[in-house]
Amino acid sequence: MYRILIADDEGIMLESLRNIILRRYPDSCEVETAKTGRAAIEQAEFFHPDIIFMDIQMPGINGIQAMKEIRSFNRTVLIYVISAYDKFDYAAQAISSGVERYLTKPVSKKTILETMEEALKKVDDLRQKRNDQLKVQEKLETVIPVVEAGFVGSVMMPGEMQDASYYRQLLEIHEEYAFASVFWLGTEIRDGRLVSPVRIDLDRQGTILQFRATLKSYLHCMIGPVVSNRILVIVPVEKGSAEYEDRVRIIERMRQILDRLEERTSLKYRTGIGRIHRMDEVKASYQEAVQALAQGTSRVVHINDIGREGIIEDDFPQEIENQIFAHLRRGDVEGMRDQANVFFDWMIRRYPESRNNIRLKVLEYVMRAERGAFQEGVLNYGFQYRTTYLTEVMSFEDYGQLREWYLQKLEKVCALFRDRREQQSGNVILRAKAYITENYDRDISLDDVSREVNISPYYFSKLFKEESGENFIEYLTRVRIDAAKEMLTKGDLSIREISQKAGYADPNYFSRIFKKQAGMTPREYREKENAD
Repeated sequence: MYRILIADDEGIMLESLRNIILRRYPDSCEVETAKTGRAAIEQAEFFHPDIIFMDIQMPGINGIQAMKEIRSFNRTVLIYVISAYDKFDYAAQAISSGVERYLTKPVSKKTILETMEEALKKVDDLRQKRNDQLKVQEKLETVIPVVEAGFVGSVMMPGEMQDASYYRQLLEIHEEYAFASVFWLGTEIRDGRLVSPVRIDLDRQGTILQFRATLKSYLHCMIGPVVSNRILVIVPVEKGSAEYEDRVRIIERMRQILDRLEERTSLKYRTGIGRIHRMDEVKASYQEAVQALAQGTSRVVHINDIGREGIIEDDFPQEIENQIFAHLRRGDVEGMRDQANVFFDWMIRRYPESRNNIRLKVLEYVMRAERGAFQEGVLNYGFQYRTTYLTEVMSFEDYGQLREWYLQKLEKVCALFRDRREQQSGNVILRAKAYITENYDRDISLDDVSREVNISPYYFSKLFKEESGENFIEYLTRVRIDAAKEMLTKGDLSIREISQKAGYADPNYFSRIFKKQAGMTPREYREKENAD
């Protein structure tokens, strides 16, 4: 139904317009009328019209004032002015108030019906636009949890995290830092510990929906999947560190969240909280949160509350140290070398005479890098592999020689991480392409292929583009069209049969895609190849 409001102080005009509209649209229009500006405003608030026909000169509040007031609470209504005044200033005021048309009395029946046709089409367009926006919003509400789960899931997996910057872009996260909080779900508490029997799965869907809704109402966060009755939550923050007051606020907020969760669900909860780290190093915060949850007994446990770290001297470049090892784990040789040089410059500038301390620090960093590589599976370990390290480091009297040894060792480890990453990426893409080659004749999607190679769709899409130089759809289309070309030249199958075998259910769509790729229709291609 379309809702029409007619506002005019002339009763004859009201009835005339009303009858013209209802005779033409008896089953699709509701019409209300008003004789004053105030009545028009009140009717608009109650009736919510799609279209208004408004006279300008009415007693009390005039039409221009009424339009402005109605616009304040109904921004999408279409307003058409009908007035006996054709003066420029009236028309200008009406147009500035956002009217669709200015009609001068007397108005013919033909003009009224033409205007109605125009107005109804605009209303349909507006409704379709709103409907499309709602569909997009619904899809986003479905997709966002999947994107979040992809990133948060990679934090929980051993080895290298997926690209944090890619997920931050998808989720419009602008903060550079974050902390992790691990929530443990159970049915009861025994001796300060949660009990989580398997039957918790029976209530999982409703519980997780409530969990997401509750956390999103308290925190700007990314929520991961349920793994062994635990859920990892990543909370982006602006600052790279938390003062005592900040930490207390975080703990208090978590207590409030647990209280609300226990009100809304039938479960009990505990949570462990890690320290704040850079977004691409938030895996460390996750590990701290797990440690806090395991060692603490309170409902909310912050890692700082279960153990104290040593105090680092104020001017020590902790951030540079963190960046060295972050670049190293990513296989970014150039970035790692830059930060390693900055750190070495700091040591010889700050402690130029502390040669042995600098030697020790160099040795510490190299061994820390190699141990990290061993733990990640990119470097093997042997008891005598480092036999010469101490002798070499102690033999360097010149800082230039020491720097070069230090950089070479770190670069070697960094290159191992880089090679492992490239090899893994290459293997994933090779497997994906093999799957596409074997299944292009089916209705396969990006989700199907990413599931086959066990990588989230969003990270797989980015990786495929980087490694192949074309996106998934472009590659799949090329494989299908190449297969279709071969069938067109080597057999007598019909275009419909070739379309089906190339993975296209609709022959017309197949022909359009083929022409776009090959510059000619399938039939023209067959004729050309056979003629040659």
